[in-house]
Amino acid sequence: MIPSDPSADPVAGGVTDESVALVSEALTPPARPGASIFTIEGRSAPALFVVGWIATLLGLGLVVVALMGGGNAGATILLLVGLVLLSVGLIAGAGSQGIERRVRAVLPYRGPSPFLVFAASIPVAILAVVAVGVPLSVLGVPLDGPLGALLSVTLQALVYVALVRLLVVDAGALDWAAMRVGRLDRGAIAAMAGGALWALPVIALTIPVAVILQAVFPVTPVSPLPPTGEAFGFAISLLAGVVVAPFGEEILFRAFATTAWVKGMGMRGGLVRGAFVFAFAHVLTTSGSSAGDALGLAVVGFGTRLPVALALGYVFLRRETVWASFGLHAAFNGTLLIVAEVASRSI
Repeated sequence: MIPSDPSADPVAGGVTDESVALVSEALTPPARPGASIFTIEGRSAPALFVVGWIATLLGLGLVVVALMGGGNAGATILLLVGLVLLSVGLIAGAGSQGIERRVRAVLPYRGPSPFLVFAASIPVAILAVVAVGVPLSVLGVPLDGPLGALLSVTLQALVYVALVRLLVVDAGALDWAAMRVGRLDRGAIAAMAGGALWALPVIALTIPVAVILQAVFPVTPVSPLPPTGEAFGFAISLLAGVVVAPFGEEILFRAFATTAWVKGMGMRGGLVRGAFVFAFAHVLTTSGSSAGDALGLAVVGFGTRLPVALALGYVFLRRETVWASFGLHAAFNGTLLIVAEVASRSI
């Protein structure tokens, strides 16, 4: 018996509208929550997502209000509360994003965005400095000069490592081996020495860049670790600039961020993005006597850090160990600190 409606026969007569709709729905991937729509529906950790957004928005609002309110006690309390909420919100947001990416398993890198982790590190580091610095000041410990700088970079480095451990390693997105963070052994020391050999060529490349930029923007950048003129202060500055700061920054910007971006963008894209973010992070808090002065300082600071930022990423990826980029970073900073100290004493 031949059916009267050929379109109703799945074998001989064609395909119905209903079957087309079903096949289309099955082949179309579901919209990713937070990408095309803002909703908690379909999320693996909806509570974490809500906490992240609400705490971030509230914290950011309180910080803005506090900064506009002046330096009185009320504004200070408001600022601290805002920083706490902002820290909680950004960490929760990064955690939520990492969970969603792991569940969907559609990206080569299945963890939180390096942008989000770096953003979370800013309020957390500020709170850490306040929590440690205020009691020390009350006890009469001087925190100005090199000692204060050492405290600041130490706490910042600890925050970088702690957030990478919490949001990336413990969450299962990347382990230390995948981020090329190995044990400090003879191989690591050899890698540091090999990386350090790049310092002088990178400095030689940075000098003309600095000259050109300062000809266009006649500003005088201020070093975060200025010359001290005495042995103890210089030793503290070397510890901060050659050991502590490079270690924390290499963990965040090379081991984590560059690795994550290379997985998603390829070698060249990950290297370039990592370098630009590294350079930008160093001018994020730039200020000046005027808007033009601040802009000039930011441009000069950003441009003069790009050569070393690109070199750090290249050495890290080429040698496949964070100790190589750490060696370059430490040698670069150490050379500049020594030259500045010697020059200041000569003057």
